[in-house]
Amino acid sequence: MLNKGSIAVSVLAISVLFVFVTLNAQEPQQSVNWQHWEFLLGEWVGEGGANATDQATGASKFYLDLDSTILIRESYADYPASNERPAYSHKDKMIIFQQSTTTKAIYFDNEGHVIDYDVRFSDDFDTVTFVSEISPDAPRFRLTYTREKEERLKLEFEIAPPGKPESFSPYLTATMKRK
Repeated sequence: MLNKGSIAVSVLAISVLFVFVTLNAQEPQQSVNWQHWEFLLGEWVGEGGANATDQATGASKFYLDLDSTILIRESYADYPASNERPAYSHKDKMIIFQQSTTTKAIYFDNEGHVIDYDVRFSDDFDTVTFVSEISPDAPRFRLTYTREKEERLKLEFEIAPPGKPESFSPYLTATMKRK
């Protein structure tokens, strides 16, 4: 039978253990170095769509969040009505994060798409490319940002058909200028 003293000691021991586990679980992660991403940080306005007749308007913003442990990209594009389709708006959000020694991203949009990306920089750090994983039954996606002169970015979004993971074709190209 437990007495009041042994119950108090047990409660105290459990409380100390809880505090120790909680403090260890909340130790800050090593800081993430976003130096190579600085050219993307800020707000960007689109200057062109997929082709000369595409009058879409859009913008993106890149910002650090959660004490600079993640990078967020939020984008939208408004497409006017055409002979083929009614007007519509596209909105998306991408969370870019470090996982061990690699950079990953996860993309969500208002059309229900979720895409996991591996992220790579060019040797000169002027181009960052997001490439989705290979799946035999699904298309593969590649999103590329290239730094250009005068506070501009080139954006390319390409799609490879199922079963042909390296056969990327342009879907959208645009130039963006810093706001």
